[in-house]
Amino acid sequence: MQQFPCPFCGLRDEREFHFAAEAGKIRPDTTQPVSDADWAAYLHNRKNPKGETREVWIHTPCAEVFILKRDTLSMAVLGCEPLRKDIP
Repeated sequence: MQQFPCPFCGLRDEREFHFAAEAGKIRPDTTQPVSDADWAAYLHNRKNPKGETREVWIHTPCAEVFILKRDTLSMAVLGCEPLRKDIP
């Protein structure tokens, strides 16, 4: 079993985490008309990079959202950072 670091709770079992999104993926501006093709691309297309990537994850016990940096080839966790800016 792999262990992921939560910036709030420390190193935890991977079963406590849920993948949320690619980091930096921009949601279409819904105040303007969005085509079905653009909306479908946002929902279903992913980059799936080989190597280092940044992803948004949720640690379900504490319900905090954070960025997880990892290598998709080696499965090595390279670091994490909170999305909240009010962390001391």
